[in-house]
Amino acid sequence: MLLQQLINGITLGATYALATVGFSLVYGVLELANFANGAFYILGAYFAMVLYASMGMNFAVSLALALAGTGILGAAMDAGLLRPIRSKGGTRTSMMISTLGVGTAITNLIIVLFGSETKRFPDAFGGKRLEFASAVVTYKQLFTILLCIVVMVVLSILVYRTKLGRAMRAISQNPVAARLMGIDTNTVILLTFFIGTMCAALSGTVVSMYLGSLDTTMYSSVNIKMFASAILGGVGSLPGAVLGGMILGMLETFVSGYISTAYKDVFSFAILILVLLFRPAGLLGQRTIKKV
Repeated sequence: MLLQQLINGITLGATYALATVGFSLVYGVLELANFANGAFYILGAYFAMVLYASMGMNFAVSLALALAGTGILGAAMDAGLLRPIRSKGGTRTSMMISTLGVGTAITNLIIVLFGSETKRFPDAFGGKRLEFASAVVTYKQLFTILLCIVVMVVLSILVYRTKLGRAMRAISQNPVAARLMGIDTNTVILLTFFIGTMCAALSGTVVSMYLGSLDTTMYSSVNIKMFASAILGGVGSLPGAVLGGMILGMLETFVSGYISTAYKDVFSFAILILVLLFRPAGLLGQRTIKKV
């Protein structure tokens, strides 16, 4: 029982981590809370469902096309909406509210096109599983956990070992100085949104396949868990996003398994509050000092 709960907790935490890394990537560059991230989360899953179930495509091809399509829409949101706001001296608050509007519009468009009822998401692994000791691990769980590890490694290399990553970190520290040093800030921010929304779409697709279903109510629930995971681990920190997601997933799983599902959110957010009381920047976040 304990081993099974541990496996379930790691899987759930991996889904939260996947959803949070894209949000943290955008926040780390712009210090902008992207409220549309949850909408791109379900949009990518709907894209993958249509391509895989309706058009008979291979799951890997369907997933790649869904991620690319969602990433392009995320980049379009920045180019068509957020960049003009930035160029006119708009505040982060105005951009944040704009992303909330985009998220609401996407969610309602999905309801218009697909309806509000729950849709069945096909299982690309055919229900295959492994059994050892007293635990059962499905291929879907293994895929989710391994995918979380791969995404974290790839993003870490991208941010800390590449020219694009150095440009991202320069913009996060001082966008004006980065521009003066010859960095094309608009292109870097565009690519950041592209990658961030791709991560959201990847998470939504994986979660929908894991649960076997998909509906628009996932938008609000994932936004709450995504923000909680980011704050717990440290907003803007990629390792913090993974750590926060894992802690939240483990807490929810063990509370649901040993106490009651009614109290899983109570315990999770109680831990979040305690962490913020003693470490406001989050577990892996760093407190910034504003010099004047």
